[in-house]
Amino acid sequence: MAVNLNAGFAVGGCDSGHLASENGPSKPGGYVPFLNSYAEIRAWIKDSIAMFSVPAKAITASFYRCPAKKAYFLGCSTGGAQGYALAQYHPEIFDGIVAGSAGNWYSHLILSFLWNGLHANQPGALLTQEVLTFARNAAVKKCDGIDGVKDGVIDDPNKCDFEITSLLCQPGNTQFEDNKTLCLNKTQLATFQAFYAGPGGNVYPGFAKGAESEWLVQEEELYTAYAVPILQNLIYKNLSYDYTTFDFQNDVKTVDIEAGSLITATSSRLDAFKSKGGKLVATQGWADPFNAPAWPIDQYNEARSIYGEKALNDFWRLFMVPGGGHCGSAASYPQVPGTWQALDALIPWVEDGIPPGYVLATGPADESNTTKKLCPYPQRAVLKGQDASLYSSFDCMD
Repeated sequence: MAVNLNAGFAVGGCDSGHLASENGPSKPGGYVPFLNSYAEIRAWIKDSIAMFSVPAKAITASFYRCPAKKAYFLGCSTGGAQGYALAQYHPEIFDGIVAGSAGNWYSHLILSFLWNGLHANQPGALLTQEVLTFARNAAVKKCDGIDGVKDGVIDDPNKCDFEITSLLCQPGNTQFEDNKTLCLNKTQLATFQAFYAGPGGNVYPGFAKGAESEWLVQEEELYTAYAVPILQNLIYKNLSYDYTTFDFQNDVKTVDIEAGSLITATSSRLDAFKSKGGKLVATQGWADPFNAPAWPIDQYNEARSIYGEKALNDFWRLFMVPGGGHCGSAASYPQVPGTWQALDALIPWVEDGIPPGYVLATGPADESNTTKKLCPYPQRAVLKGQDASLYSSFDCMD
């Protein structure tokens, strides 16, 4: 908020309808007040920003003695989900929306957390950081350079032909040497395969190749801190519910019935937002350890099948970030710029009708001066100049 305030915007934020003390990570068996309040849980993702925006706009108009000409929403993670909710349920409020790393299918996102946590915590299945990094390095070694640039980053994991089975220990192999992993046992292999696949079907996609070293949070924290409390408080309303018995074939419908209308905003048909001239810029890191990057691609592709590519690109664009994390840098990719200037790309689109040909990425964690050009999906950045550390050396191409 401070960055945009200093840039001259009138800015505002709210608590999404509940106290932070009632919305923080919990634990199995823990009572979470806001998950037991229909009004608070509905406000969380779907309605709170809309409710807040009315007085916020009025205060701004009173102070400046004129209404704002344009209004923008900028959010990431849950804020990204709120961005999609605004476009779907409250299309009249904002002229432009930036939705980053959006958990807008939150009722199923928690099932992704549960899936990964349950698989990783089977006997002998937990993957240590060292093992995760071993697999990540193997994937990068195999697929770095598919974009013509050797920069330690997989440009498009969907084009990466790395197979985790290539790391399976063969008879006679030594699995460890000098405290370093040399190959995977079958239990470890199964955990990796579960993470790549995800719950699948109509539940949630899996994670991308090259993101493996970011997965420790999926194994140790997300399922017990977020998924289980929602299952016990909101879905089953039973703090003793045994989450290890969840059936991914038959119990998903219960989640949809109890929570689907409250904590999701997944419609790919945004006719009202489109008709009033609204513009949506979505961003997603390929190495995001929270939200599987295939999900925003799936939703975007569904929208493309509805509107056609040209009509969709007139109001909704998705920018994937090679090596990008959750709303910024990924720890294992310090060379990747972690600040994505999506709002700067959105404003000319809304105010001057200039669609964003790219989003500029700056500020890598390694404090280098590297800049990158993030291209609108399904385009990718192709090196045309000499200096791969400069965004201007790349063109966005199909």
